[in-house]
Amino acid sequence: MRRVKGVWRWAAVIGLALSVAACGRGGIDAKRIEAADGSEWLTYGRTYDEQRFSPLKQVDRQTVGRLGVAWWADFDTDRGQEATPLVADGVLYTTTAWSKVAAFDARTGKLLWKYDPKVPGEAGFNACCDVVNRGAALWKDKLYVGTIDGRLIALDAKTGAVAWDVQTTDRSKPYTITGAPRVVKGKVLIGNGGAEYGVRGYVSAYDAASGKLSWRFYTTPNPKGAPDGAASDKVFRDKAAATWSDGVWKESGGGGTVWDAITYDPKLDLVFVGVGNGNPWNHKLRSGGKGDNLFLSSIVALRPDTGEYVWHYQTTPGESWDYTATQHIMLADLKIGGADRRVVMQAPKNGFFYVLDARTGALISAEKYVPVDWAERVDPKTGRPVEAPFARYRDGAVSQQASSPLGGHNWQPMAFSPKERLVYIPAMRNRGFYAEAQGFKFIPGAWNTGLVRAQAGPNTPSPKPATPPLATGELIAWDPVAGRPRWSLTLPTAWTSGVLATDGGLVFHAAGSAFTAYDARDGKALWTHDAGANVIAPAMTYAIDGEQYVALMVGVGGAPMGGDQPRRMGRLLVFKLGGTAKPPAFPAAVAMPALDLAAATPSAGDADRGAALYGEFCGACHRVGGLLPVLPRSPAILDPDGFKAIVLDGALKGNGMAPFRRYFDEAGAEDLRAFLLWQAKQPPPAPKPGGASHG
Repeated sequence: MRRVKGVWRWAAVIGLALSVAACGRGGIDAKRIEAADGSEWLTYGRTYDEQRFSPLKQVDRQTVGRLGVAWWADFDTDRGQEATPLVADGVLYTTTAWSKVAAFDARTGKLLWKYDPKVPGEAGFNACCDVVNRGAALWKDKLYVGTIDGRLIALDAKTGAVAWDVQTTDRSKPYTITGAPRVVKGKVLIGNGGAEYGVRGYVSAYDAASGKLSWRFYTTPNPKGAPDGAASDKVFRDKAAATWSDGVWKESGGGGTVWDAITYDPKLDLVFVGVGNGNPWNHKLRSGGKGDNLFLSSIVALRPDTGEYVWHYQTTPGESWDYTATQHIMLADLKIGGADRRVVMQAPKNGFFYVLDARTGALISAEKYVPVDWAERVDPKTGRPVEAPFARYRDGAVSQQASSPLGGHNWQPMAFSPKERLVYIPAMRNRGFYAEAQGFKFIPGAWNTGLVRAQAGPNTPSPKPATPPLATGELIAWDPVAGRPRWSLTLPTAWTSGVLATDGGLVFHAAGSAFTAYDARDGKALWTHDAGANVIAPAMTYAIDGEQYVALMVGVGGAPMGGDQPRRMGRLLVFKLGGTAKPPAFPAAVAMPALDLAAATPSAGDADRGAALYGEFCGACHRVGGLLPVLPRSPAILDPDGFKAIVLDGALKGNGMAPFRRYFDEAGAEDLRAFLLWQAKQPPPAPKPGGASHG
């Protein structure tokens, strides 16, 4: 097949009669989603249960070796690619970084239309972990997408024309949207991100036809103590507000953003949302170290018609480590103790795999799927973790945990094979170090964790965890009934892709640029393709005229931002048996020329103060190993006027470099430049894992 060229040029095909018109069978609805036979992929997790299991089996253990590229498309953005494409009526829809959308003929790869929401570049500053987008939603004749600047947009699925565009967030606050919407009973459900910067989390439902707000459920209390006129008012009055004490949350909003997982169960008519970390992370600062702080780090069950609270389960009460519960929420029917149970399953960041009763939220089991030492176990009677005595970093202590803010499992979706009765988890083993920030002051819009970056030392009060010193990745085949792995694989990189399982007995997963099909029974590698660039997105599969395709978005980003790989343009790869297309190699990385420090204007700034500013405002995005410029190697630091034009006045805001004049002045900018010039003279540190991912 030929290469798809110029994806972001308008295609003169909008008026073209398609072999199968987009959404031409009367549109997408619940009946069609529930009856999906595998030929289409109509919602984020393929079906409402979010199992990411396909009944297709033309590509199986015997035939997978013949998979080859059928077609591909290159995009115009070199940031992280996290989307799961959707396929309906022969059209493949996908989103890319910066919330852009494209539609292709799913058989040939011909571009049908594209849409750019024109997100202001400076809005990228509010995205803690890259300007990514995880996908769209289909309903009736429309496609829905959330944007980095907090909008929810409905597009005509056939043409890409805007049907409506609503702002779901307060533009004066650092909210973002990176997660995929879900449409339930004619309502578009969407959450948001931004907890680190100081926002109050919530999930909203909008009428799919008009964009009118139907209901909203807040996940932290109103700092003013007043009702919101929202679906969450009653439960906060009756239960949740009492779990918060005085603290910084009254300034910050408390966090608790619903930045990823939203799952609907049509059998029980319940929506399950995953809630993230608090702001600040540090519970002592956030709420005086008191109370569970509902609904942080919780799975919350709501009525889809009204947003009414039904039940919740909090995975990490009084959360203080960025152990979010926004990770993939999956539904299944399991036989447990001889009885059939409808269950919710999640592997959140805190390292325990949870199986809950979907009707009531009662704990069925919680077992460690990666090494965990912040808690000894989860008490089966109370459902609460039994914390280790050193877990909370108080009174100047440094707490070393066997799981860092990246978690044992991050946003990358799991998959479940009802055939093998296994959940396939893209997990990580890594270590986190926590220490309280002394003299912390909340700064609106800045990175407000309430802790300092700490390193392990001889006085670290926690025992050395049984994990490697650097992060490693794992693919774990987890038996949710037995509560243990059946098999697991150690991978060469920690930040791996989401997972797809199929009835062909295969599990598709990528580590680095190696996209691999494993035998679902034992983890044996059966086929590998070099994608040419690192992959973090999950694969999906569909079929047209009896021919099965496997699609994958390529391009690294997110929390580690790039790891050991330079920025490369995003790419969509689509495979089929006997595919012979040959995508071109990505351009070789161009090394940044050595900085000529002799050409620098000397700085009289205070480098020590500049170091503090760098740690507070710059380090999370501009660290070594990231996709963004490493500031001590940037020629921008040589000239004070040019540096201030960028840092203070937003000369590069169109590229995502927001102006920082709201945080410090000319003297502060010169202090920062003094530190960067000093750092430029030091030997460069080796890249190492770190950071967090919050949608």
